[in-house]
Amino acid sequence: MIGIYFIIIAVIIGLAFLGLGISTFFSKKKKFPDTHIGKNKAMKERGISCAATTDRKERASYKPIEIKKAK
Repeated sequence: MIGIYFIIIAVIIGLAFLGLGISTFFSKKKKFPDTHIGKNKAMKERGISCAATTDRKERASYKPIEIKKAK
């Protein structure tokens, strides 16, 4: 009994995803959303960049701490 419900729900969810994909793919007005932070205009204005860019900048400016030994 539970298996039948699972199959029915899986088919319904599959049809929903298929419908969303087809409507986005064949519509000329719709585009796939660009969710990358680095290309977002509002984020650039605030000085926020993606995690990879932030990590690269921090690694470039890394200076290890010097440990002074006591005499």
